[in-house]
Amino acid sequence: MIHTSSMPLTKEQIAQRIARELKHGFYVNLGIGIPTLVANYIPAGVDVVLQSENGLLGMGPFPTPDKVDPDLINAGKQTITTINGSVFFDSAASFGMIRAGKVDLTVLGAMEVSDQGDIANWKIPGKMVKGMGGAMDLVASARNIIVAMLHTNPKGESKLLSHCALPLTGVRCVKKVVTDLAVLDITPDGFLLRERAPGVTVEEIQAKTAGKLLVPSEVPEIVL
Repeated sequence: MIHTSSMPLTKEQIAQRIARELKHGFYVNLGIGIPTLVANYIPAGVDVVLQSENGLLGMGPFPTPDKVDPDLINAGKQTITTINGSVFFDSAASFGMIRAGKVDLTVLGAMEVSDQGDIANWKIPGKMVKGMGGAMDLVASARNIIVAMLHTNPKGESKLLSHCALPLTGVRCVKKVVTDLAVLDITPDGFLLRERAPGVTVEEIQAKTAGKLLVPSEVPEIVL
């Protein structure tokens, strides 16, 4: 018997897989954490406009050390680049775009996601939080939401649940989840396993998914 080694995705590979979901002409908002990495993996020939909620349309990839400009930052306070045609404006205009439904796709990180598409990503009770950020507006207004996250927490407990235990950011709004182990769609019947990381078995994904998981007869490996 040939044994294949399990190769969970790195954070960069999660972002790379999500970048394949971008469609030509999309306006896309990238949340802090893993989602910001998506800017580095936009497929060739796909023209999208990245929106940063602190007031920028036309965000480019992260800068090389010689191109860092401390005045150019995203919502996560990371230095970024701009592209030809980039536009700056105040956060009121930015959130006006979001609330008007002008953003085609939002990519967010999460601490928990339920099998009905609920998301918790802004607060852990008892821990200091500076604010909820723009996530509340994004989940209420975006046409499509993809979550980028690790499948389990540092204790090895599932972050894909039947019901979120942490305070919710949004209800029944997530459409797809990409983790280090799998790609899953949110359906009315639960998580639908679409793809698995190289060498990761369906059994491992089942064991690490606390919410309801639907498994097709064939689950291909993720191709990057």
